[in-house]
Amino acid sequence: MIESIQGQYIDIFNRTIFPAEIKIYEGKILEVISLEVAPDQYLLPGFVDAHIHIESSMLVPSEFARIAVLHGTLATVSDPHEIANVCGVAGVEYMLDNARLSPFKFNFGAPSCVPATAFETAGATLDAAQVALLLQREEIKYLSEVMNFPAVLSNDADMMAKIDAARRAGKPVDGHAPGLRGDKAKQYAAAGISTDHECVDKDEALDKLEAGMYILIREGSAAKNFDALIDLLKSHPGRIMFCSDDKHPHELVKGHINQLVQRALARGCDLFDVLYAACVLPVIHYGLDVGLLRKGDPADFIVVGDLQSFALRAAYIDGNKVAEEGICLMPALPVAPINQFNAGIKTPADFVAKTGRPEAAIDVRVIEALDGQLVTRSSIERLPVDEGEILVQPEIDVIKIGVVNRYQEAPPALGFVRNFGLKSGAIASTVAHDSHNIVFVGVDETSIAAAVNALITAKGGISVTDGETTRLMPLPVAGLMTDTNAATAADEYEQLDQAAKKLGCTLAAPFMTLSFMALPVIPSLKMTDKGLF
Repeated sequence: MIESIQGQYIDIFNRTIFPAEIKIYEGKILEVISLEVAPDQYLLPGFVDAHIHIESSMLVPSEFARIAVLHGTLATVSDPHEIANVCGVAGVEYMLDNARLSPFKFNFGAPSCVPATAFETAGATLDAAQVALLLQREEIKYLSEVMNFPAVLSNDADMMAKIDAARRAGKPVDGHAPGLRGDKAKQYAAAGISTDHECVDKDEALDKLEAGMYILIREGSAAKNFDALIDLLKSHPGRIMFCSDDKHPHELVKGHINQLVQRALARGCDLFDVLYAACVLPVIHYGLDVGLLRKGDPADFIVVGDLQSFALRAAYIDGNKVAEEGICLMPALPVAPINQFNAGIKTPADFVAKTGRPEAAIDVRVIEALDGQLVTRSSIERLPVDEGEILVQPEIDVIKIGVVNRYQEAPPALGFVRNFGLKSGAIASTVAHDSHNIVFVGVDETSIAAAVNALITAKGGISVTDGETTRLMPLPVAGLMTDTNAATAADEYEQLDQAAKKLGCTLAAPFMTLSFMALPVIPSLKMTDKGLF
């Protein structure tokens, strides 16, 4: 049966808009017919998030899809290295299997850096042979972000074998090189790496564009680079894509790539350049089986009421309506967990920072968290010592940070951090990029133990304690994702976010920022289960 829909057809390739009728047969665009008049609604390809870790939404893929389609997103380019660091190839298989339950166009990569570095303990290792096997699979579309850029610059054999496997498979290689500039950026790109989503300023992005890379403008829950980079869409149309990288549930329910489209247009960017970045270039660059509203394409498209708000009227995938007027038409599905968690209960004494020196005070290196950024700074602070214990100083915003190995019994690694702003209590999370051990910040050892032990008991989640009451959002799927729906996850997350802020936390996204305090591949000072890095 041939179906049809009429509206104002947005032809991104020819940069025109005209009244048209789209005919659909067996899930594909049969033809696009020009009309004299058509309803006052706009037909265009769906949005694509060009780089996201689905795990960061705290939702399994099938549940992520049910929210994303409401914002006009019909496809993602998804790096499953978060769950791969916990569960290895089995974790990648889990994401693929769950994604198959949904018509949404998920496109997963083969993780290139599991573990991300040798300076932390992960739950698995993916060597070059395993990565090559993944890349041979049709549903694996690319080699995921090459975070270990020093390995590329030093021509490390294992890393170069992974890049070569992608080249042999005819699949692109994603980049991740914060702060890399000049000749080193050119060397990195020359190795075959085609994109970067880590630029924090225009000059860095221009260096990488000159090196031949595509720039993904990232606006996630923690890292927000849109304002710094959006003018590149005016100067370098056709070389820019949009991504969120990490998007927590309470923000995902409010919007996705549609928000970046709105903001880009408000900044004076050309409509067709914006839609090329949001809809077309990811499909072309990654070779996705996602329709672009042309004859013969899969019938993947959205219907919006205007070109300012892009309020969704309907979304179609393979010719089937999956969302309409704020209602998702895809059913919620049961979630089966997968996990790896071996840590035992801790005591407050485990979190005492000791020094073997007799001084009354000691100089310590302090991590400086930056709101809205994944990078950190570092400083030296003189802290008091009492009977060999280094004391926190919340009055100058220096509190304790640490990481507990979730995969095997080991003493917690301890350090100090500022700019979280906690005046009491503690917060903790098993979302701790990239190895996903337990990361925490806190003012006193009793609170820290309570927050950490809540996660150990639940085998994953995020927690907040004020010293008396401990609140928990369980994440039973690898300690990263919930088995509930998006609305419940968003509500639970929002409550814990507000609870952290009631303790004095001044960060816009406390748990997202916390999760990146354990990420050693992004400078300058981070905390892993092996200590300060």
